[in-house]
Amino acid sequence: MLRDRPSFIGMESAGIHETTYNSIMKCDIDIRKDLYANNVLSGGSTIDIALKMMFQKEITALAPSTMKIKIIAPPERKYSVWIGGSILASLSTFQQMWISKQEYDESGPSIVHRKCF
Repeated sequence: MLRDRPSFIGMESAGIHETTYNSIMKCDIDIRKDLYANNVLSGGSTIDIALKMMFQKEITALAPSTMKIKIIAPPERKYSVWIGGSILASLSTFQQMWISKQEYDESGPSIVHRKCF
């Protein structure tokens, strides 16, 4: 079921379970166990009641059988992305990366690369 979702919007790409699995497999073998045990669903698109259950089933099928898979779906996940962004923006170390509307209007999207990378 998860592998069919991108086609809903006319895109051909891996489902979130495959993307998660591929990302974990690119990480150092010593941290994979922790990554499998700490998958957090966030954002409004994760509110689908069946998503957590489907993601658990699909990622479990891909992962080594010895891995404990844990999917965390906090009740406030609809706002988790915004909350995380607001916390990040409030950090003093992040202020140098702030982009004003005037800066964006003058430079366009390239200002993001100049200030943030």
